[in-house]
Amino acid sequence: MSKVLEVKDLCKTYVVDKRQVNVLRNVNFTVDEGEMVAIMGPSASGKSTLLYSVSGMDNATSGTVLFDGKDITKMKKNELSDVRLDEMGFIFQQMFMMKNLTILDNVLLPGFQSKKLQRSKKEVTQFGEELMRKMGIIEAADHDINEVSGGQLQRACICRSLINKPKLLFADEPTGALNRASSNEVMAELTRINQEGTTIMMVTHDAKVAAKCSRVLYIVDGNIKGEFYNEEGKPEKDRERALNNWLMDLGW
Repeated sequence: MSKVLEVKDLCKTYVVDKRQVNVLRNVNFTVDEGEMVAIMGPSASGKSTLLYSVSGMDNATSGTVLFDGKDITKMKKNELSDVRLDEMGFIFQQMFMMKNLTILDNVLLPGFQSKKLQRSKKEVTQFGEELMRKMGIIEAADHDINEVSGGQLQRACICRSLINKPKLLFADEPTGALNRASSNEVMAELTRINQEGTTIMMVTHDAKVAAKCSRVLYIVDGNIKGEFYNEEGKPEKDRERALNNWLMDLGW
């Protein structure tokens, strides 16, 4: 299986009040094509910083991040912006959308901006509508963002993240702002997307969410302290129990 992401000796340091704070320390891991990987850890352990650093949203202090074989740490700003637009997808806990656009127009916007796929506006629109239909929210296409539920809005964000057919989808606490019912709906869609071939890397504090992933990385004080593989085909409750036991052993 080919590697979509390969991280080598990644470090991220901030200077706060003239004091050096090492948020990430020599982090190493890979993500294979087709995986769904969860990043877990206690608060302030470096989870989101790791996600932002390996996706190019934040600059690494040192180390190498190979995305589809290309080192994004050496890319110029414009080149990196194109990679993020054309080859990566992003979902966040806070569902950022433009208030002056409908749900469908928000979904379509990155597709209209992309030049790599060379699609007509009609083709982009048809694909966006197809994504919304698969997510079960096509009836909300012409709604404003304040006219839908949190679960519908997050599913629309997933559609937007997929509009340019990314090689890797990054998600930072994608269910963190949702109630349990909406969280289950969103995770069902992310699981389906992954089963259809999209590689996903997500940060989560929710063991129930992480149990749906194929692998879990546990980070503490900027270091990956453990790695857990969820057993494929095992009942969901058994996966959750096994993951919770592993997390407890690590001090979760």
